[in-house]
Amino acid sequence: MELRHLRYFEALAKTLSFTKAADSVHVTQSTLSHQIRQLEEELGQPLFDRIGKRVSMTEAGETLLLKIGPALRQVDAAIHAIRDAGASVSGEVRVGTTQSFNIRLVPKCVAECLTRYPSVRVVVEELPALQIIDRLHAGTLDLGISYRPDVAHDLWFEQLYTEEMRLVVGLEHPMAHRRRVRMTELHGVRIALFSRQFSTRQLIDDCFQAAGAEPLVIAEFNSIGAMLEVARHTDVAAIVGASADTGDPGLRFLPLEDPTPLRTPGLLWRRGIPRPVSVKYFASMIRRGVGKGL
Repeated sequence: MELRHLRYFEALAKTLSFTKAADSVHVTQSTLSHQIRQLEEELGQPLFDRIGKRVSMTEAGETLLLKIGPALRQVDAAIHAIRDAGASVSGEVRVGTTQSFNIRLVPKCVAECLTRYPSVRVVVEELPALQIIDRLHAGTLDLGISYRPDVAHDLWFEQLYTEEMRLVVGLEHPMAHRRRVRMTELHGVRIALFSRQFSTRQLIDDCFQAAGAEPLVIAEFNSIGAMLEVARHTDVAAIVGASADTGDPGLRFLPLEDPTPLRTPGLLWRRGIPRPVSVKYFASMIRRGVGKGL
């Protein structure tokens, strides 16, 4: 039994005319008739008596109409409340995000937000994780999309998922044919990494130390796009988050292991600070976007 079955039933119960009921719910008479038969079959008894063109309700139909009327009104009220709330959302959302999430996730969520809530203004700043924390403390950001802080802060962190780091190489790189790479195999390999202002760099360095490997770091960047371009055109490898993989046919994203560098992306905001409705709605869009695999 679905909600539409009950709406079709109510329309027919009120009009006692298949023609008028079908018009009121914007379906054909045959569709309405089929849906009513489905409902009657599921309930195991007729809801209407059909004598020629005359339609009347059975005792079971009268009982059902009495019971579902308030329930349908509650459903309608809930739907209207949601729509009215969305229509009234306004204000500014100040978001700080690391590069990885500003490739696909954040731009798509911003586009959805501006489409649904045209009165909302979104300001997105691409920042290193540590700067996002500082800006949240200073109150110049409403929401951070970053990684779990290494030390305790007066910030609330909501984990979204766990992300693996990947080795990125061009098609001509000696490792391009590999399915996965062990960290120790990168000893002495020419590589490009994030600059040391990024917390992810410390994570990668710790993994190399655990594996007893020392790559030849010949370039440092504060841009994922720049690292990918270097990997595409040279024999230099790079390490970035898996979320940076957009399916580019000119690059190979290879899993790393022993150990696997892992990051924990999530939402960050200050504890004890009331969040405007616009910020709450945008955070919900980020959660849904992650669920859709953006």
